[in-house]
Amino acid sequence: MLRTRFAGMTDTGLLRDHNEDNLLVSPEYRIVAVADGMGGHRSGDVASQLAVSTLEDFLSVTVGRDATWPFPADPNLTEEENYVVTGLRLANRRIFDRSLRTLADFGMGTTIVTAMFSKDNTHVTIGHVGDSRCYRLRDGAITQLTRDHSLVSDAVHMAPWMTEEEVRQLPTNVITRALGIREDVLVDLVTDETRHGDVYLLCSDGLSGMVADDQILELVMSSESLEDACKSLIDRANYFGGTDNTTVVLARAEEIIEDLKRPPGLSG
Repeated sequence: MLRTRFAGMTDTGLLRDHNEDNLLVSPEYRIVAVADGMGGHRSGDVASQLAVSTLEDFLSVTVGRDATWPFPADPNLTEEENYVVTGLRLANRRIFDRSLRTLADFGMGTTIVTAMFSKDNTHVTIGHVGDSRCYRLRDGAITQLTRDHSLVSDAVHMAPWMTEEEVRQLPTNVITRALGIREDVLVDLVTDETRHGDVYLLCSDGLSGMVADDQILELVMSSESLEDACKSLIDRANYFGGTDNTTVVLARAEEIIEDLKRPPGLSG
């Protein structure tokens, strides 16, 4: 029998004057998320906050309730997959509608990665749009479970004939998919079977763009707690320059060990 522990932390970094990242840690709905906003003025943090708040609001009115969903559920998806896809599509629609209301918010958007665990915590569903990532740390190895929706990643994935030199010449900051840019959005899904000791790490590119995967693994594995691991990861991103906002959320699957009850009358 498994349970899941959560921790999350966000930091402005060393060069930015405000934080456009937002995070969600909701043990009640077994869901976490990291959103990295973009747009002029302060609209990036508006978009990322709207993304995580919409996701949480959607779950609060639908989980365990007979509520009308904004989009039809897909019978080919699991319960958690439907929650993730519908929640992110709803967030996309709200950000898109908001961006049309005022010039200051026009064109705003956000990347997002979210992970929702099943009721028995034996599976986790990851949904993502953009280049915020989810990694799985298992048995001393780190695996990236998501694929960046970026120009560089798309080129490598869809044009494998391109040379490394040609790929290096592409701009690294071009996102090809985000919430709020169009009226609807395609959400990529990954469902993974969890094991005792697995750690799922969600982050904005403020971490993945500054700290190598092997260092991420080392920092998490050497930390005494999930909270300490979050702080160590952000400190390392800032040590390497802190050029962007950095947000990290960690979820660890653990076996529940029941305390053995002593028979009455037995002394210690």
